[in-house]
Amino acid sequence: MKIELQNISKHFGSTIALDQISLTLEENRIYGLLGNNGAGKSTLLNIITNRIYPTEGQVLADGEAIFENDLALGQIFLMGEQNFYPEDMRVNKAFRAAEIFYPHFDMEKAMELSRQFGLNTQKKISNLSTGYASIFRLVLALSVNTPVLLLDEPVLGLDAPHRDLFYRLLLEKYAESPCTILLSTHIIQEVANLLEHVLILHNGKLLKDLPVEELLRGAYTVSGPAALVDQYLLGKKPLSLQSVGGLKSATLQQNDGLPKPVEGLHIAPASLQEYFISLVQEEEN
Repeated sequence: MKIELQNISKHFGSTIALDQISLTLEENRIYGLLGNNGAGKSTLLNIITNRIYPTEGQVLADGEAIFENDLALGQIFLMGEQNFYPEDMRVNKAFRAAEIFYPHFDMEKAMELSRQFGLNTQKKISNLSTGYASIFRLVLALSVNTPVLLLDEPVLGLDAPHRDLFYRLLLEKYAESPCTILLSTHIIQEVANLLEHVLILHNGKLLKDLPVEELLRGAYTVSGPAALVDQYLLGKKPLSLQSVGGLKSATLQQNDGLPKPVEGLHIAPASLQEYFISLVQEEEN
């Protein structure tokens, strides 16, 4: 299923949460929706799933408007922070309820994932800790088998071993049964190696919409003694600058690959997180 957003804007009173967003989610790719808290990521995901309505624009699923389109919405699953099941419902009963709404829900997989995460399926949802409430929603997301899977800050509240397990299971799911995955997060370093395509939101605007390889082409960091870095930067326009004591680092981008080594300076390809931070800093200056 291909999802298209056409000129989506969302206003909450005088606040513009999204400003003329147009993008396309192609089939069977892993997208990263990156942005700081308040960038508009959750609003965008809720508009895609018809949980809130845009002020302007429309969302299409395979060319058809998604507004009140139950057939299309049934093929999209959003894992967010909210729990839409009754608080006194037990985890295993919630899984059985999911089978009703999502015909391809895999109960056997849900129980196996619960075992791997250490989730007690006999517990009431209201009695789950913050971390295990997130795990419960993650197990649902990994078991529904919809063509489109939206994950909104999926690892909040999870410890490092559980986050690592989730990322591994997500890649296994994608390898076994490819689907469109849109992973919204501000924890960029952990997900960088999973992503094929990146969407960067800032203050409701879409700054970048590119494959990761293309986005980072020619991006690099240079660091070392401040005086040497300043000398290196003469005639160049860095995306960002950071100084700590007598040291300085800068992120730059050029079209012809990494520059030649410079004595006394460390030059390396920029990571996705470094690029993101630089882009946001440039936007705010």
